[in-house]
Amino acid sequence: MAGAVAEEILDCMASAATLSRAYVNNGGDIALYLAPGDRFLVGMVERPDRPSLFGKVELHSAQPVRGIATSGWRGRSFSLGIADAVTVLADRAAAADAAATIIANAVDLPGHPAITRVPACSLAPDNDLGDRLVTQGVGQLSHEEIAAALDRGVAVAKPLVSEGLIRSVALRLSGETRVAGASVESERFVAGPEKSSRSSIHA
Repeated sequence: MAGAVAEEILDCMASAATLSRAYVNNGGDIALYLAPGDRFLVGMVERPDRPSLFGKVELHSAQPVRGIATSGWRGRSFSLGIADAVTVLADRAAAADAAATIIANAVDLPGHPAITRVPACSLAPDNDLGDRLVTQGVGQLSHEEIAAALDRGVAVAKPLVSEGLIRSVALRLSGETRVAGASVESERFVAGPEKSSRSSIHA
């Protein structure tokens, strides 16, 4: 939903003025506008409460990506999984939004004692998840457990990439990152912090 709203606002902006480069960021779901020859540098953030970059991606106007979305248990929306952040690149923000939610939900270790979950309705009685358990805390995990949880997310992400529904995805959990997709030249995630610039936005 947030990605679709971002697209709608950006369409209104583009129809009202001549733009060279613009974006609408609706709580981490981002719609992009790039005129020929322009580009965006996007920084990926794993903790919205304490922003810290874990990677970057540079997007060029010749590439099809016009939507970016991030989901995870630390975000403003509820998550069924334990990913700190799942950032998706897609042709549209609405598609990136839906895929980020699905993939983040899949990064999980069901029944693990270090994971705190509560019914969604106990946090927000009017939410659409009802009594489904949502993640509220993730304790210490072993390297093997982190890998297993990320594997589950990658298994969900790969078919979305192969079917062309998304272009790329970076999955982040407890300091470790996995990437799926990124088949277009220069449309790739790079791990590690990036110095800020006028062309950067945060997902």
